[in-house]
Amino acid sequence: MTDTTDTPILTVTDLSVGYGAAPIVRGISFDVTAGNINCVVGPNGAGKSTALKSISGVLKPMAGRITFDGQDVTQLSTEARVSRGLGYVPQVANIFTTLTVLENLHVGAYSKRHRAHRDSTKGRIESICELFPPLEAALHRQAGTLSGGQRSMLALSRALMGDPKLLLLDEPTAGLAPQIELQVWEHILAVQERGIGILIIEQNTRRALSNSRAAYVMVDGEIAARGSGPELLARPDLVEMYLGGH
Repeated sequence: MTDTTDTPILTVTDLSVGYGAAPIVRGISFDVTAGNINCVVGPNGAGKSTALKSISGVLKPMAGRITFDGQDVTQLSTEARVSRGLGYVPQVANIFTTLTVLENLHVGAYSKRHRAHRDSTKGRIESICELFPPLEAALHRQAGTLSGGQRSMLALSRALMGDPKLLLLDEPTAGLAPQIELQVWEHILAVQERGIGILIIEQNTRRALSNSRAAYVMVDGEIAARGSGPELLARPDLVEMYLGGH
């Protein structure tokens, strides 16, 4: 893991969010450090993905503040957050299956941040092909024909086309076979080695905690524990009560 600073790039303060009158996430506060892997783990239904959708701008918060890279982005749209360097890879619908790999990458480059710099798109595609060589050979293939590991590369790459400072990943290994899951984590670590911060919601809690500088356990819409990933993983009571055997 790249040894970087613990400077927060994202600060969530007293965030409450839900889909109806009652909040699912209730008054959570936490920091995400720049250039590191950070994770939120916990049992199903804890509100992890709901919180991430609010941070990305997909869901409007009921209360609280979201500060990214020193700016209050609480009321900004997802596109506006992307233009400031906040990338988001949802759990589902994270690639366009009917488009080619190259077309998916061009869609990822389309943001206010880069509309004035279209000449740099080719360079970013070349950089992504260096990071994920299998994508170079598949640039003209329809994305729907890719393997599970290749789809993961493409989903990450689409977000990387926006030149993010921080990537939000919502359960990127959900439903994948163990071998593909390992590949996905190799991709995530490769991205982090380039100095890009990552906030990941993950079902494989042991792997997520093992790789995370800062980690948070969510239970019933609240933060139940916090610390470094290895510190939380070393607490048998916490693992047994909230995290299961994954």
